[in-house]
Amino acid sequence: MKVKPIETITNIASYIDHTLLRPDADERMIVSLCAEAEQYGFAAVCIPPCFVKLAMNNLNGNGIKIATVIGFPLGYQTAEVKFFEAHKALTTGAAEIDMVMNLAAFKSGHYAEVENEIGEMATLCHFKNAHLKVIIETALLSEAEIIMACQICAEAEADFVKTSTGFSSRGASVADVKLMRENLPEHIRIKASGGIREFVFAKELISAGADRIGTSAGIQLVKNEKNLL
Repeated sequence: MKVKPIETITNIASYIDHTLLRPDADERMIVSLCAEAEQYGFAAVCIPPCFVKLAMNNLNGNGIKIATVIGFPLGYQTAEVKFFEAHKALTTGAAEIDMVMNLAAFKSGHYAEVENEIGEMATLCHFKNAHLKVIIETALLSEAEIIMACQICAEAEADFVKTSTGFSSRGASVADVKLMRENLPEHIRIKASGGIREFVFAKELISAGADRIGTSAGIQLVKNEKNLL
């Protein structure tokens, strides 16, 4: 497993998906989120699907990606519903899709069904020059299930495997990220999300193998970084 030496990790903003997925999010909050992403140089904003067009109008041309969530937060919508939702988001301006894996099917042992769903979504995203992140919700999986989920995502040609929705019993852990990195091909990236509010914890996750950090505390992390340097 290749890890990043923790002391060499700088510019935390470039790792961050600046996230607002609260059910009470409104247009004013999304506009503010986009302005903050531009100010701090975050990698992306991660927002509800209904706000993709608004974010596109506020971020168009400045290089910050728009990510949105599909099948969120429980993942048990049918594949057809997820596909339609993703297609709508991609045609509206999303460049990254964070899709929740069908945990109900996975827990039932229907691995081919799960892989087919992810594969169809990956094909759609790649046709639209977009990236697919698959949320496997590590809080609800054993180590063996995390390994299996990573193998399925790799076979289905996902671009990222993501730890968490942030809506389950816990979010990302260093142990989860290490296990995922050990069981994914090098070209498939990892997004850690859920409960990441401290700069030191974010650095530990990146050192363990995370390529993106999903958090609503991005500004706090940047300020922590500046205070510690």
